[in-house]
Amino acid sequence: MVLKKLENYLEQNNIWYEKITHTRTYTAQETAASAHIKGKELAKSVMIKMDGKTALAVLPAYMKVDFRRLKQISGAKKIRLAIEADMAETFPDCTIGAMSPFGNLYKIPVYADNTLEMDEDIAFNAGSHMELIKMHFKDFDKLVHPKIYDIHRHPHYRM
Repeated sequence: MVLKKLENYLEQNNIWYEKITHTRTYTAQETAASAHIKGKELAKSVMIKMDGKTALAVLPAYMKVDFRRLKQISGAKKIRLAIEADMAETFPDCTIGAMSPFGNLYKIPVYADNTLEMDEDIAFNAGSHMELIKMHFKDFDKLVHPKIYDIHRHPHYRM
């Protein structure tokens, strides 16, 4: 079920969006395939802890977060992936791992990868493993005000 909080927010702001239902999936790549969306147009939300504070990194389904780059951009000393308990606490109305990139609705900062700007539309989990929201990227940017940077790992990346 699409988050009512998100749906109400989009409607209050007169934003066009489309709901997309798909078979249950657990990875962003599976979701893109199931919903017949290109991996570059499906935005996954990766919950992270930056110096103990919660944030979201949002990037295309097929990409991975470059934690070194995100540290440089944010000025954080420590960054790690959040654990399931963190997700349940921060997003109590979402299925674990299916949170939307609307961190602003939960008072957490959002870092979005700059490659998301290249497409007119963006699709993302809307609180469950079976539904997506598709909307214009410019509207996402206007409502969420993400910090947009190159935050994905490049092929030459080494840990």
